[in-house]
Amino acid sequence: MTLLPIASQGPMEEHMPETTLKIEGARFVITMDEDRRIIRDGGVLIEGSRIVRVGKSADLANVAADRVIDAEGMVVAPGLINGHMHISYAHATRGIFPDSLGSNYLPNVFRLQGEMTAEEEYLTSLLGITELLKYGTTTFIDPGSTKFLDAGLRAYEQSGCRVVVGAHVTDLPNPVNLPVYETDEAIDVVGRVIRDYDGALEGRVRAWAMPFGPNFATPRLLQESKRLADEHGVSLTLHFNNSASYVDSCLRDTGMRPSQYLESLGVLGENVVLSHTLGLDQSEVETLARTGAKVVAVPTAAVKSGYGMTAGSSGAAPGGLLPEMLEAGITVGIGTDAGNNSNLIETNRAMYLIAVLYKDARRSATAITAETALELATISGARALGLGDEIGSIEPGKKADLTLYDTRRVEWATLFNPVNSLVYNADGRSVHTVVVDGRVVVEDHAPLFVDEKALIEEVQAVGESMLARTGLSFPTTWPLV
Repeated sequence: MTLLPIASQGPMEEHMPETTLKIEGARFVITMDEDRRIIRDGGVLIEGSRIVRVGKSADLANVAADRVIDAEGMVVAPGLINGHMHISYAHATRGIFPDSLGSNYLPNVFRLQGEMTAEEEYLTSLLGITELLKYGTTTFIDPGSTKFLDAGLRAYEQSGCRVVVGAHVTDLPNPVNLPVYETDEAIDVVGRVIRDYDGALEGRVRAWAMPFGPNFATPRLLQESKRLADEHGVSLTLHFNNSASYVDSCLRDTGMRPSQYLESLGVLGENVVLSHTLGLDQSEVETLARTGAKVVAVPTAAVKSGYGMTAGSSGAAPGGLLPEMLEAGITVGIGTDAGNNSNLIETNRAMYLIAVLYKDARRSATAITAETALELATISGARALGLGDEIGSIEPGKKADLTLYDTRRVEWATLFNPVNSLVYNADGRSVHTVVVDGRVVVEDHAPLFVDEKALIEEVQAVGESMLARTGLSFPTTWPLV
Protein backbone atom coordinates (compact mmCIF):
# COMPACT_ATOMS: atom_id res chain seq x y z
CA MET A 1 0.00 0.00 0.00
CA THR A 2 1.58 3.27 -1.14
CA LEU A 3 0.14 6.45 0.33
CA LEU A 4 0.93 9.61 -1.59
CA PRO A 5 0.16 13.09 -0.23
CA ILE A 6 -2.95 14.39 -1.92
CA ALA A 7 -1.21 17.65 -2.77
CA SER A 8 1.19 15.74 -5.02
CA GLN A 9 -1.72 14.65 -7.17
CA GLY A 10 -3.06 18.17 -7.66
CA PRO A 11 -6.16 19.48 -5.85
CA MET A 12 -9.55 18.90 -7.40
CA GLU A 13 -12.26 21.53 -7.31
CA GLU A 14 -14.96 20.76 -4.72
CA HIS A 15 -18.40 20.99 -6.33
CA MET A 16 -20.95 22.19 -3.80
CA PRO A 17 -24.51 20.92 -4.16
CA GLU A 18 -27.38 23.17 -5.12
CA THR A 19 -28.75 25.11 -2.14
CA THR A 20 -32.22 23.78 -2.90
CA LEU A 21 -33.16 21.24 -5.55
CA LYS A 22 -36.69 20.11 -6.37
CA ILE A 23 -37.62 17.05 -8.40
CA GLU A 24 -41.25 17.24 -9.52
CA GLY A 25 -43.74 15.42 -11.70
CA ALA A 26 -42.17 11.96 -11.38
CA ARG A 27 -44.28 9.14 -12.74
CA PHE A 28 -43.41 7.17 -9.59
CA VAL A 29 -41.17 7.74 -6.57
CA ILE A 30 -40.10 4.40 -5.07
CA THR A 31 -39.32 5.56 -1.54
CA MET A 32 -38.11 2.31 0.10
CA ASP A 33 -39.32 3.86 3.35
CA GLU A 34 -40.62 1.72 6.22
CA ASP A 35 -44.02 1.36 4.51
CA ARG A 36 -42.42 0.87 1.07
CA ARG A 37 -44.63 3.61 -0.38
CA ILE A 38 -44.60 4.20 -4.11
CA ILE A 39 -45.84 7.71 -4.84
CA ARG A 40 -47.58 8.50 -8.13
CA ASP A 41 -46.87 11.94 -9.57
CA GLY A 42 -44.27 12.38 -6.86
CA GLY A 43 -41.76 14.98 -5.90
CA VAL A 44 -38.66 15.35 -3.71
CA LEU A 45 -37.30 18.52 -2.14
CA ILE A 46 -33.60 18.68 -1.27
CA GLU A 47 -31.77 21.30 0.78
CA GLY A 48 -28.01 21.09 0.60
CA SER A 49 -27.14 17.40 0.74
CA ARG A 50 -30.32 16.15 2.45
CA ILE A 51 -33.90 15.36 1.55
CA VAL A 52 -36.39 17.56 3.39
CA ARG A 53 -39.74 16.62 1.83
CA VAL A 54 -41.17 13.70 -0.15
CA GLY A 55 -44.73 13.59 -1.45
CA LYS A 56 -47.12 14.40 -4.26
CA SER A 57 -45.92 17.01 -6.71
CA ALA A 58 -49.06 19.01 -6.01
CA ASP A 59 -48.03 19.32 -2.37
CA LEU A 60 -44.68 20.80 -3.41
CA ALA A 61 -46.01 23.00 -6.19
CA ASN A 62 -45.72 26.25 -4.26
CA VAL A 63 -42.25 25.49 -2.88
CA ALA A 64 -39.53 27.55 -4.54
CA ALA A 65 -36.13 26.02 -5.27
CA ASP A 66 -32.86 27.16 -6.79
CA ARG A 67 -33.18 24.40 -9.36
CA VAL A 68 -36.15 22.33 -10.49
CA ILE A 69 -35.85 19.02 -12.35
CA ASP A 70 -38.86 18.08 -14.42
CA ALA A 71 -39.17 14.33 -13.83
CA GLU A 72 -42.08 13.72 -16.19
CA GLY A 73 -41.92 10.12 -17.38
CA MET A 74 -39.32 9.24 -14.74
CA VAL A 75 -39.16 6.69 -11.95
CA VAL A 76 -37.20 8.10 -9.01
CA ALA A 77 -35.49 5.51 -6.80
CA PRO A 78 -32.74 5.55 -4.18
CA GLY A 79 -29.25 5.40 -5.62
CA LEU A 80 -28.13 1.77 -5.81
CA ILE A 81 -25.51 0.40 -3.40
CA ASN A 82 -22.77 -1.95 -4.55
CA GLY A 83 -21.31 -3.75 -1.54
CA HIS A 84 -18.28 -5.32 -3.24
CA MET A 85 -16.61 -3.70 -6.24
CA HIS A 86 -12.87 -3.64 -6.93
CA ILE A 87 -12.71 -0.24 -8.61
CA SER A 88 -9.06 0.57 -9.20
CA TYR A 89 -7.46 -1.89 -11.60
CA ALA A 90 -9.88 -3.95 -13.66
CA HIS A 91 -11.09 -1.56 -16.34
CA ALA A 92 -7.59 -1.19 -17.80
CA THR A 93 -7.49 -4.86 -18.81
CA ARG A 94 -11.17 -5.71 -18.83
CA GLY A 95 -12.24 -8.80 -20.70
CA ILE A 96 -8.76 -10.17 -21.42
CA PHE A 97 -9.05 -13.37 -19.39
CA PRO A 98 -10.40 -16.46 -21.19
CA ASP A 99 -12.99 -18.61 -19.48
CA SER A 100 -10.44 -21.43 -19.32
CA LEU A 101 -8.01 -19.47 -17.11
CA GLY A 102 -9.57 -20.88 -13.95
CA SER A 103 -7.58 -20.47 -10.72
CA ASN A 104 -4.85 -18.53 -12.56
CA TYR A 105 -7.22 -15.57 -12.75
CA LEU A 106 -6.31 -13.85 -9.47
CA PRO A 107 -2.51 -14.26 -9.72
CA ASN A 108 -2.64 -12.52 -13.10
CA VAL A 109 -4.97 -9.82 -11.78
CA PHE A 110 -2.60 -8.82 -9.03
CA ARG A 111 0.50 -9.17 -11.19
CA LEU A 112 -1.01 -6.66 -13.59
CA GLN A 113 -2.08 -4.35 -10.79
CA GLY A 114 1.42 -4.48 -9.34
CA GLU A 115 2.61 -2.63 -12.45
CA MET A 116 0.14 0.23 -12.13
CA THR A 117 1.32 3.75 -11.37
CA ALA A 118 -0.69 6.17 -9.25
CA GLU A 119 -1.82 8.09 -12.33
CA GLU A 120 -2.90 4.88 -14.07
CA GLU A 121 -4.87 3.82 -11.01
CA TYR A 122 -6.56 7.23 -10.87
CA LEU A 123 -7.65 6.98 -14.50
CA THR A 124 -8.86 3.40 -14.18
CA SER A 125 -10.72 4.15 -10.94
CA LEU A 126 -12.39 7.16 -12.52
CA LEU A 127 -13.60 5.06 -15.45
CA GLY A 128 -15.02 2.41 -13.12
CA ILE A 129 -16.78 5.06 -11.04
CA THR A 130 -18.11 6.70 -14.20
CA GLU A 131 -19.74 3.43 -15.21
CA LEU A 132 -21.23 2.90 -11.75
CA LEU A 133 -22.68 6.41 -11.52
CA LYS A 134 -23.89 6.52 -15.12
CA TYR A 135 -25.92 3.36 -14.48
CA GLY A 136 -27.38 4.40 -11.14
CA THR A 137 -24.98 3.19 -8.43
CA THR A 138 -24.16 6.01 -6.02
CA THR A 139 -22.34 4.12 -3.23
CA PHE A 140 -19.87 1.24 -3.34
CA ILE A 141 -17.30 -0.62 -1.26
CA ASP A 142 -13.86 -0.97 -2.81
CA PRO A 143 -12.70 -3.93 -0.69
CA GLY A 144 -9.16 -2.77 -0.14
CA SER A 145 -7.52 -3.27 -3.52
CA THR A 146 -6.62 0.34 -4.34
CA LYS A 147 -2.83 0.70 -4.02
CA PHE A 148 -2.61 4.47 -4.26
CA LEU A 149 -5.47 5.69 -2.11
CA ASP A 150 -4.68 9.36 -2.64
CA ALA A 151 -4.94 8.82 -6.40
CA GLY A 152 -8.26 7.12 -5.71
CA LEU A 153 -9.31 10.07 -3.59
CA ARG A 154 -8.88 12.33 -6.61
CA ALA A 155 -11.34 10.17 -8.53
CA TYR A 156 -13.82 10.07 -5.63
CA GLU A 157 -13.66 13.85 -5.25
CA GLN A 158 -13.97 14.55 -8.97
CA SER A 159 -16.92 12.21 -9.49
CA GLY A 160 -18.78 12.98 -6.27
CA CYS A 161 -19.43 9.30 -5.48
CA ARG A 162 -19.91 7.81 -2.02
CA VAL A 163 -17.35 5.09 -1.24
CA VAL A 164 -15.96 2.82 1.46
CA VAL A 165 -12.21 2.16 1.18
CA GLY A 166 -9.47 0.28 3.01
CA ALA A 167 -6.30 -1.74 2.49
CA HIS A 168 -6.62 -5.48 1.85
CA VAL A 169 -3.64 -6.72 3.82
CA THR A 170 -2.34 -10.26 4.25
CA ASP A 171 0.34 -11.70 6.54
CA LEU A 172 0.41 -15.27 5.21
CA PRO A 173 1.84 -16.62 1.96
CA ASN A 174 -0.85 -16.76 -0.70
CA PRO A 175 -1.17 -18.06 -4.24
CA VAL A 176 -2.69 -14.90 -5.75
CA ASN A 177 0.32 -12.53 -5.75
CA LEU A 178 -0.93 -10.33 -2.91
CA PRO A 179 1.90 -8.61 -0.99
CA VAL A 180 2.65 -10.33 2.33
CA TYR A 181 3.26 -8.00 5.27
CA GLU A 182 4.79 -8.67 8.63
CA THR A 183 1.85 -8.91 11.02
CA ASP A 184 2.68 -5.71 12.92
CA GLU A 185 3.10 -3.80 9.66
CA ALA A 186 -0.22 -5.11 8.36
CA ILE A 187 -1.98 -4.02 11.56
CA ASP A 188 -0.36 -0.59 11.27
CA VAL A 189 -1.56 -0.20 7.69
CA VAL A 190 -5.14 -1.08 8.69
CA GLY A 191 -5.16 1.52 11.48
CA ARG A 192 -3.41 4.19 9.44
CA VAL A 193 -5.87 3.95 6.53
CA ILE A 194 -8.83 4.25 8.89
CA ARG A 195 -7.32 7.26 10.65
CA ASP A 196 -6.27 9.02 7.44
CA TYR A 197 -9.33 8.47 5.25
CA ASP A 198 -12.45 7.86 7.31
CA GLY A 199 -14.76 10.85 6.91
CA ALA A 200 -12.87 12.41 4.00
CA LEU A 201 -14.61 14.53 1.36
CA GLU A 202 -17.29 15.82 3.74
CA GLY A 203 -18.10 12.30 4.88
CA ARG A 204 -18.59 10.73 1.44
CA VAL A 205 -15.54 8.53 2.09
CA ARG A 206 -15.55 5.95 4.87
CA ALA A 207 -12.56 3.74 5.71
CA TRP A 208 -12.81 0.24 7.15
CA ALA A 209 -10.55 -2.59 8.28
CA MET A 210 -9.99 -4.92 5.32
CA PRO A 211 -7.78 -7.96 5.82
CA PHE A 212 -8.20 -9.83 2.55
CA GLY A 213 -9.68 -13.02 3.97
CA PRO A 214 -9.31 -15.48 6.84
CA ASN A 215 -7.32 -17.95 4.72
CA PHE A 216 -4.56 -15.36 4.11
CA ALA A 217 -4.44 -13.83 7.61
CA THR A 218 -3.14 -14.95 10.99
CA PRO A 219 -5.53 -14.98 13.95
CA ARG A 220 -3.74 -11.94 15.36
CA LEU A 221 -4.23 -9.88 12.20
CA LEU A 222 -7.92 -10.76 12.12
CA GLN A 223 -8.39 -9.97 15.81
CA GLU A 224 -6.46 -6.71 15.69
CA SER A 225 -8.34 -5.61 12.59
CA LYS A 226 -11.63 -6.20 14.41
CA ARG A 227 -10.31 -4.30 17.44
CA LEU A 228 -9.35 -1.34 15.25
CA ALA A 229 -12.77 -1.36 13.59
CA ASP A 230 -14.46 -1.36 17.00
CA GLU A 231 -12.16 1.34 18.36
CA HIS A 232 -12.80 3.70 15.45
CA GLY A 233 -16.51 2.98 15.09
CA VAL A 234 -16.20 1.54 11.60
CA SER A 235 -16.69 -1.91 10.06
CA LEU A 236 -14.54 -4.79 8.88
CA THR A 237 -15.02 -6.65 5.62
CA LEU A 238 -13.55 -9.95 4.45
CA HIS A 239 -13.55 -11.98 1.27
CA PHE A 240 -15.41 -15.09 2.42
CA ASN A 241 -15.60 -17.25 -0.69
CA ASN A 242 -15.05 -20.65 0.88
CA SER A 243 -13.87 -23.34 -1.48
CA ALA A 244 -14.27 -26.99 -0.54
CA SER A 245 -10.50 -27.21 0.02
CA TYR A 246 -10.52 -24.26 2.42
CA VAL A 247 -13.47 -25.68 4.36
CA ASP A 248 -11.65 -29.01 4.61
CA SER A 249 -8.42 -27.37 5.80
CA CYS A 250 -10.31 -25.24 8.30
CA LEU A 251 -12.01 -28.33 9.72
CA ARG A 252 -8.70 -30.19 9.84
CA ASP A 253 -6.71 -27.37 11.47
CA THR A 254 -9.30 -25.89 13.82
CA GLY A 255 -12.06 -28.48 14.13
CA MET A 256 -14.50 -25.79 13.00
CA ARG A 257 -16.11 -24.56 9.81
CA PRO A 258 -14.95 -21.09 8.64
CA SER A 259 -17.79 -19.09 10.23
CA GLN A 260 -17.39 -20.81 13.59
CA TYR A 261 -13.63 -20.28 13.38
CA LEU A 262 -14.15 -16.52 12.96
CA GLU A 263 -16.60 -16.52 15.85
CA SER A 264 -14.07 -18.35 18.06
CA LEU A 265 -11.56 -15.57 17.36
CA GLY A 266 -14.08 -12.87 18.30
CA VAL A 267 -14.01 -11.57 14.73
CA LEU A 268 -17.73 -11.71 13.96
CA GLY A 269 -20.20 -9.01 14.99
CA GLU A 270 -22.66 -6.41 13.77
CA ASN A 271 -19.89 -4.34 12.18
CA VAL A 272 -18.55 -7.25 10.10
CA VAL A 273 -19.43 -7.69 6.41
CA LEU A 274 -18.63 -11.01 4.73
CA SER A 275 -18.54 -10.88 0.94
CA HIS A 276 -19.42 -13.76 -1.40
CA THR A 277 -20.34 -16.10 1.51
CA LEU A 278 -20.28 -19.24 -0.58
CA GLY A 279 -19.44 -22.67 0.81
CA LEU A 280 -21.49 -22.28 4.00
CA ASP A 281 -23.76 -24.81 5.65
CA GLN A 282 -26.88 -24.21 7.72
CA SER A 283 -24.93 -24.16 10.99
CA GLU A 284 -22.90 -21.24 9.65
CA VAL A 285 -26.06 -19.38 8.67
CA GLU A 286 -27.12 -19.72 12.31
CA THR A 287 -23.71 -18.46 13.44
CA LEU A 288 -23.92 -15.35 11.26
CA ALA A 289 -27.47 -14.64 12.41
CA ARG A 290 -26.56 -15.06 16.09
CA THR A 291 -23.52 -12.75 15.86
CA GLY A 292 -25.22 -10.08 13.73
CA ALA A 293 -22.66 -10.33 10.92
CA LYS A 294 -23.74 -8.89 7.57
CA VAL A 295 -23.43 -10.48 4.12
CA VAL A 296 -22.85 -9.20 0.58
CA ALA A 297 -23.88 -11.62 -2.16
CA VAL A 298 -21.96 -11.30 -5.45
CA PRO A 299 -23.97 -13.16 -8.07
CA THR A 300 -22.19 -11.72 -11.11
CA ALA A 301 -18.80 -13.16 -10.11
CA ALA A 302 -20.24 -16.43 -8.82
CA VAL A 303 -22.15 -17.41 -11.92
CA LYS A 304 -19.44 -16.34 -14.38
CA SER A 305 -16.78 -18.29 -12.48
CA GLY A 306 -18.94 -21.31 -11.75
CA TYR A 307 -18.58 -20.99 -7.97
CA GLY A 308 -21.96 -22.49 -7.13
CA MET A 309 -24.14 -19.52 -6.27
CA THR A 310 -27.25 -21.65 -6.03
CA ALA A 311 -25.89 -25.20 -6.14
CA GLY A 312 -23.41 -26.94 -3.87
CA SER A 313 -20.21 -28.41 -5.26
CA SER A 314 -22.00 -31.74 -5.70
CA GLY A 315 -25.02 -30.09 -7.32
CA ALA A 316 -27.26 -31.40 -4.53
CA ALA A 317 -30.19 -29.33 -3.29
CA PRO A 318 -30.64 -26.91 -1.68
CA GLY A 319 -27.24 -25.52 -2.63
CA GLY A 320 -26.60 -21.80 -2.04
CA LEU A 321 -28.09 -20.55 1.19
CA LEU A 322 -29.03 -16.93 0.47
CA PRO A 323 -32.77 -17.56 1.01
CA GLU A 324 -31.91 -19.21 4.34
CA MET A 325 -29.82 -16.19 5.33
CA LEU A 326 -32.71 -13.87 4.61
CA GLU A 327 -35.11 -16.15 6.49
CA ALA A 328 -32.72 -16.04 9.47
CA GLY A 329 -32.86 -12.23 9.49
CA ILE A 330 -29.31 -11.64 8.27
CA THR A 331 -28.78 -8.23 6.67
CA VAL A 332 -27.77 -8.77 3.05
CA GLY A 333 -26.51 -6.48 0.31
CA ILE A 334 -25.31 -7.19 -3.22
CA GLY A 335 -22.11 -6.50 -5.14
CA THR A 336 -20.54 -7.18 -8.50
CA ASP A 337 -16.81 -7.74 -7.86
CA ALA A 338 -14.36 -6.51 -10.50
CA GLY A 339 -14.68 -5.51 -14.13
CA ASN A 340 -12.29 -8.28 -15.21
CA ASN A 341 -13.84 -10.99 -13.03
CA SER A 342 -17.60 -10.73 -13.29
CA ASN A 343 -16.88 -8.22 -16.09
CA LEU A 344 -20.19 -6.45 -15.55
CA ILE A 345 -20.34 -4.04 -12.61
CA GLU A 346 -23.87 -2.74 -13.08
CA THR A 347 -25.73 -3.19 -9.80
CA ASN A 348 -29.08 -3.22 -11.61
CA ARG A 349 -28.08 -6.39 -13.43
CA ALA A 350 -26.79 -8.00 -10.23
CA MET A 351 -30.19 -7.22 -8.73
CA TYR A 352 -31.84 -9.04 -11.64
CA LEU A 353 -29.63 -12.08 -11.12
CA ILE A 354 -30.44 -12.23 -7.40
CA ALA A 355 -34.14 -12.13 -8.28
CA VAL A 356 -34.04 -14.96 -10.81
CA LEU A 357 -31.27 -17.40 -9.87
CA TYR A 358 -32.89 -18.83 -6.78
CA LYS A 359 -36.28 -19.08 -8.47
CA ASP A 360 -34.73 -21.52 -10.90
CA ALA A 361 -32.57 -23.36 -8.35
CA ARG A 362 -35.41 -23.86 -5.90
CA ARG A 363 -38.11 -24.21 -8.54
CA SER A 364 -40.06 -21.53 -6.73
CA ALA A 365 -41.14 -18.20 -8.21
CA THR A 366 -41.13 -16.68 -4.70
CA ALA A 367 -37.65 -17.81 -3.59
CA ILE A 368 -36.38 -14.21 -3.84
CA THR A 369 -38.95 -11.71 -5.08
CA ALA A 370 -38.40 -8.53 -7.05
CA GLU A 371 -39.19 -6.54 -3.91
CA THR A 372 -36.53 -8.40 -1.91
CA ALA A 373 -33.96 -7.92 -4.68
CA LEU A 374 -34.59 -4.17 -4.72
CA GLU A 375 -34.23 -4.05 -0.94
CA LEU A 376 -30.84 -5.76 -1.20
CA ALA A 377 -29.68 -3.11 -3.67
CA THR A 378 -30.97 -0.18 -1.59
CA ILE A 379 -32.06 -0.08 2.05
CA SER A 380 -30.70 -3.51 3.05
CA GLY A 381 -27.45 -2.75 1.26
CA ALA A 382 -27.23 0.53 3.17
CA ARG A 383 -27.76 -1.29 6.46
CA ALA A 384 -25.03 -3.77 5.55
CA LEU A 385 -22.69 -0.78 5.24
CA GLY A 386 -23.84 0.66 8.56
CA LEU A 387 -25.38 3.57 6.63
CA GLY A 388 -29.07 2.70 6.89
CA ASP A 389 -29.80 5.96 8.72
CA GLU A 390 -28.15 7.99 5.95
CA ILE A 391 -28.89 6.40 2.57
CA GLY A 392 -30.86 3.60 0.92
CA SER A 393 -34.32 5.19 0.92
CA ILE A 394 -35.98 8.45 -0.06
CA GLU A 395 -37.04 9.97 3.26
CA PRO A 396 -36.73 13.37 4.95
CA GLY A 397 -33.44 13.70 6.79
CA LYS A 398 -31.55 11.24 4.63
CA LYS A 399 -28.78 12.05 2.18
CA ALA A 400 -30.02 12.95 -1.28
CA ASP A 401 -28.69 10.00 -3.30
CA LEU A 402 -31.21 9.46 -6.09
CA THR A 403 -31.47 7.83 -9.52
CA LEU A 404 -34.00 8.92 -12.13
CA TYR A 405 -34.92 6.30 -14.75
CA ASP A 406 -36.48 7.39 -18.04
CA THR A 407 -39.51 5.15 -18.54
CA ARG A 408 -40.13 6.49 -22.05
CA ARG A 409 -37.81 3.79 -23.36
CA VAL A 410 -38.88 0.48 -24.83
CA GLU A 411 -37.46 -1.63 -22.01
CA TRP A 412 -39.87 0.07 -19.57
CA ALA A 413 -42.97 -0.45 -21.72
CA THR A 414 -45.56 -1.15 -20.62
CA LEU A 415 -45.42 0.14 -17.06
CA PHE A 416 -47.86 -0.87 -14.34
CA ASN A 417 -45.70 -2.21 -11.51
CA PRO A 418 -42.57 -0.04 -11.21
CA VAL A 419 -40.71 -2.50 -8.94
CA ASN A 420 -41.16 -5.40 -11.35
CA SER A 421 -40.15 -3.21 -14.26
CA LEU A 422 -37.06 -1.85 -12.48
CA VAL A 423 -35.82 -5.28 -11.41
CA TYR A 424 -36.80 -7.45 -14.38
CA ASN A 425 -36.94 -5.18 -17.46
CA ALA A 426 -34.73 -2.19 -16.88
CA ASP A 427 -30.99 -1.71 -16.74
CA GLY A 428 -28.60 1.19 -16.59
CA ARG A 429 -29.31 2.36 -20.14
CA SER A 430 -32.44 4.09 -18.88
CA VAL A 431 -30.70 6.06 -16.11
CA HIS A 432 -31.26 9.70 -17.03
CA THR A 433 -30.18 11.66 -13.95
CA VAL A 434 -28.16 10.77 -10.84
CA VAL A 435 -27.88 12.85 -7.68
CA VAL A 436 -25.32 12.17 -4.94
CA ASP A 437 -25.25 14.18 -1.74
CA GLY A 438 -27.59 16.70 -3.35
CA ARG A 439 -25.33 17.25 -6.35
CA VAL A 440 -26.35 16.27 -9.90
CA VAL A 441 -23.49 14.13 -11.26
CA VAL A 442 -25.21 12.55 -14.28
CA GLU A 443 -27.70 14.41 -16.47
CA ASP A 444 -29.39 13.34 -19.70
CA HIS A 445 -27.46 10.03 -19.53
CA ALA A 446 -24.06 11.77 -19.45
CA PRO A 447 -21.57 12.21 -16.57
CA LEU A 448 -20.99 15.88 -15.78
CA PHE A 449 -17.57 15.44 -14.15
CA VAL A 450 -15.48 13.98 -16.97
CA ASP A 451 -15.03 13.77 -20.73
CA GLU A 452 -16.16 10.15 -20.99
CA LYS A 453 -14.83 9.49 -24.50
CA ALA A 454 -11.38 10.90 -23.71
CA LEU A 455 -11.20 8.91 -20.48
CA ILE A 456 -12.03 5.66 -22.27
CA GLU A 457 -9.22 6.32 -24.74
CA GLU A 458 -6.76 7.05 -21.93
CA VAL A 459 -7.61 3.86 -20.07
CA GLN A 460 -7.30 1.80 -23.28
CA ALA A 461 -3.75 3.14 -23.57
CA VAL A 462 -3.08 2.30 -19.92
CA GLY A 463 -4.18 -1.29 -20.47
CA GLU A 464 -2.04 -1.71 -23.57
CA SER A 465 0.95 -0.33 -21.68
CA MET A 466 0.39 -2.65 -18.70
CA LEU A 467 0.23 -5.73 -20.93
CA ALA A 468 3.40 -4.67 -22.75
CA ARG A 469 5.26 -4.05 -19.47
CA THR A 470 4.29 -7.40 -17.97
CA GLY A 471 4.60 -9.42 -21.16
CA LEU A 472 1.22 -11.00 -20.44
CA SER A 473 -0.93 -12.08 -23.35
CA PHE A 474 -4.24 -13.93 -23.49
CA PRO A 475 -5.10 -14.79 -27.10
CA THR A 476 -8.74 -14.88 -28.12
CA THR A 477 -10.28 -18.29 -28.74
CA TRP A 478 -11.30 -17.21 -32.23
CA PRO A 479 -8.71 -15.60 -34.52
CA LEU A 480 -8.43 -11.83 -34.74
CA VAL A 481 -7.59 -11.07 -38.35
